[in-house]
Amino acid sequence: MRSRITSLFFLPTLLIISILSLNCSSKSNNSQGNDNAKVKVSSFLTEQQFNSLFPMHDQFYSYQAFIKAVDQLGNIKIKVARRATSVYQIIRTDKTTGKSTTVRQDEDWNEAWAKVKPDSVYYVDYGDFCSAPNTQTDKKELAAFFAQIAHETRHGQDGKYNDGLMFTHENDTTNAYIADNDAYTPVKGQKYYGRGPMQLSYNGNYGYASMCIFGDKNILLKNPGLVQNDPVVAFETAIYFWMTPQTHKPSAHDVMTGKWQPNAADKAANRTPGFGMTINIVNGPIECGKGDTMGSMNDRIGFYKHFLQMLGASDPNCACSCGTMQPYAP
Repeated sequence: MRSRITSLFFLPTLLIISILSLNCSSKSNNSQGNDNAKVKVSSFLTEQQFNSLFPMHDQFYSYQAFIKAVDQLGNIKIKVARRATSVYQIIRTDKTTGKSTTVRQDEDWNEAWAKVKPDSVYYVDYGDFCSAPNTQTDKKELAAFFAQIAHETRHGQDGKYNDGLMFTHENDTTNAYIADNDAYTPVKGQKYYGRGPMQLSYNGNYGYASMCIFGDKNILLKNPGLVQNDPVVAFETAIYFWMTPQTHKPSAHDVMTGKWQPNAADKAANRTPGFGMTINIVNGPIECGKGDTMGSMNDRIGFYKHFLQMLGASDPNCACSCGTMQPYAP
């Protein structure tokens, strides 16, 4: 596969929950909205359209599996709070039952020295995926999401844009993709190579995705093969990655819906809102800051423009390239 998601939870010194990067000095950034006002993806994307967008897709990646993943993960929201610099509490809420469960609380959470530091809080509501009241915004976000997963899983002729969602895992499965991580310890004998539409990689990512999707980090840590064997879980991991900010990075969702605006450091690094920023999020160190002739970057852009047209959407002011953007540090 052309890239692997390695940013979340990679450095052992971070311990870490990476979704606290978006100016989290504020007390909270609550994206919780009225679920009754949200648009369903199935209302503007039919199975026929899905099959037209991905005419060569593996049967594993079905429309039904995608819609079920959107609906199921859409019932989940998380609240992440941090004390001091690396002490975390994560609360997962199932919106269908209203039950909230603390799925992570570091042992130092209630220590006096940790309490001295103000909490920073961030919320992620997975029901916000492509569900804004403005359908054009939803179609633009969906085109961007589809462009990224199409590129990650393609196997065909350049420039045709008909070959997405073909691979369920990366070709080379010899690498284990294991990194030291106190919160998401790898299970002996398991490999965490790229799987699913976003090619999820590394034990930290599998553990955190599992915690969000299932409320239990161990499900995917013990059985990472679920991402390539269960199509709904596969799509859920892609949506999880799309919606969840990373260390120093916004979420691709916030970028495409206009919620993210660059801070001073981002502006100095020439990071601007637009599709190009989502490339920086997904695979910045490999594809960004290398000029406008980078082939893989242009393939993603080509998919985006192709999907926009097919979905009946437009992005006339698209900042599509990340060629002059400085990538984020690992």
